[in-house]
Amino acid sequence: MTFSAPGGDGTGAPAGPALSGYLARPSFSAASGAGRHGVVLSHGFPEAAQVVGAPGYGYPELAERIAAQTGAAVLTFNFRGTGRSGGDFSLSGWRADLAAAIRYLRTSTAVERVWLVGFAAGGTLSICAAGEDPSVAGVAAFAPPAEFAEDLSDARRFMAQARSMGVIRSRDFPHDVVAWARELVDLRPVLLAAKVPPRPLLIVHGANDEVVPLTDARELAEAANASAELRVLVGAGHRLLYDPRAIALLIGWFDRHLGFTG
Repeated sequence: MTFSAPGGDGTGAPAGPALSGYLARPSFSAASGAGRHGVVLSHGFPEAAQVVGAPGYGYPELAERIAAQTGAAVLTFNFRGTGRSGGDFSLSGWRADLAAAIRYLRTSTAVERVWLVGFAAGGTLSICAAGEDPSVAGVAAFAPPAEFAEDLSDARRFMAQARSMGVIRSRDFPHDVVAWARELVDLRPVLLAAKVPPRPLLIVHGANDEVVPLTDARELAEAANASAELRVLVGAGHRLLYDPRAIALLIGWFDRHLGFTG
């Protein structure tokens, strides 16, 4: 399935790339109201070691598991510049893509409450989206960074990484390099995490994360104060999608907050 992202992302990119997605529908609808809930599941920034077609690899399977065990409809998708989605990576573009996914899930399934689940950068953007959208019911973030870039030089290194990973595909993108980089520097996820309460926030981090420091998770959790549940997995690295303990924590968190499992 595909759906369209909204207009331009502020960096001169063409408007509205087509986004590739996968919608998992539950096989049951519990009397407690399972059909009223929906989940948007977001991936992170690609890694060099990922297989062809990543970062979508593994997410449809997780979407199916969440749908089967909670009764919620689950949408996972590729952000622009990744997988089969069009466009080129920019932070504002990815934020617009997540907002479009939330709207698509609401309109295509008629769910009443939307929950966000994200890994790495997808986790951070999910926290940011919840901070900006009070209608989001809650967030679960796995190995989320507390910032994307410290300064403009750091942002330019990020751009070089984005090109090497293939998420910037157009030779003339971005049209305004300074504006593209400034988006990475100006976004403050910690400030938006502080706007999530009183809604629930689960943050799961590996004690041995080699990409994102554990201090980032603590910073985000502290910003959300009593609403945040921080769980640190001993011996775990960055790729928590493939850690069964992380997924068990997610299903248990949904069980507590949605009140049912299948």
